[in-house]
Amino acid sequence: MKRLAKWRLISLFAILALVLSGCSGERFVSALRPAGEVADMQYDLMKLSTFVMVGVILVVMIIFIIIFFRFRRKDESIPKQVEGSHKLEIIWTVIPILLLLILAVPTVATTFHLADVSPMEKKNSKVLTINVRSHLYWWDFEYPGQKLVTSQELVVPTNEKVYFNLKSMDIKHSFWIPAVGGKLDTNTDNINKFWLEFDDKRANEAGNLFYGKCAELCGPSHALMDFKVKAISRDKFDTWVTAMQNIKEPQKAQGDLAIQGQDIFNKSCIGCHAVTPENKMPDTARMAPNLTNFGDRSRVAGILDHNKEKLKEWISNPETYKPGNLMTGKYPKMSEKQLDALAEYLMGLKVQE
Repeated sequence: MKRLAKWRLISLFAILALVLSGCSGERFVSALRPAGEVADMQYDLMKLSTFVMVGVILVVMIIFIIIFFRFRRKDESIPKQVEGSHKLEIIWTVIPILLLLILAVPTVATTFHLADVSPMEKKNSKVLTINVRSHLYWWDFEYPGQKLVTSQELVVPTNEKVYFNLKSMDIKHSFWIPAVGGKLDTNTDNINKFWLEFDDKRANEAGNLFYGKCAELCGPSHALMDFKVKAISRDKFDTWVTAMQNIKEPQKAQGDLAIQGQDIFNKSCIGCHAVTPENKMPDTARMAPNLTNFGDRSRVAGILDHNKEKLKEWISNPETYKPGNLMTGKYPKMSEKQLDALAEYLMGLKVQE
């Protein structure tokens, strides 16, 4: 009796774990809440395959139940044998073929459609193309047409196709925005290409902010290699681009504390972090995230609340929050006063009010 109660308890916790695994404190972080054309097509394929699978299970269960009760053995006589029945052999050969065709035709058609990146490869193409560079454990976004570079927070226009070139600068990672489209690897030896589209209505429902992840096990902080996607209208996107392009020199700090922080930054951080968005260096020279618009972002290090206290905690000991990161040990330990000044300066790095 005790053993039975124990197994009941284990089963209950297993079911709860399965149910709660689908819960999230953030909206639009699931592939089951599509927010764009690519995500819609992939979601339709998931539904199709699920319906086919459930349909097969239901048909088999119904046939089993009918046979179990209707043809239950009543004596020791041997039932009529059906081996060699051409009719049955044709039926159970044709049915799987039809099911495979039902799955294969839309899957192959969608795959070819999603793989079409020809618009970005045309000469003098006007489509928006973004070069994504993955690092341990952060993301770098270059807009070659706009001659801009930013990090950790991708900004895109809604209701139009955005094309991506994906490459890794160290080891294999995987670029994934769950609500907007499937994942694609970033490799060190080749460039992967694909496109996504962000639906304006559903972007507004999500607060114009989507969540991106690394979907390839890449080290101790793999699960913390997050980035954010700010999806805004084309007009707002153009305004953001113009504001970024207008920053030709590092922004001057405002206030005595921020001025002290800028001096600390120039002595300890400028060797790795850039504070101007113009792409003046090769990909291999980007050692750390670009901080030009750090004050406008929604997270510190991609994972912490965006405020001065969390920023100070990150600078004090990044290893606590992202084990194995390449920032740890690159600068001298700072006093509380220095941290206050540096946080004040960094939070003031804004391109839009």
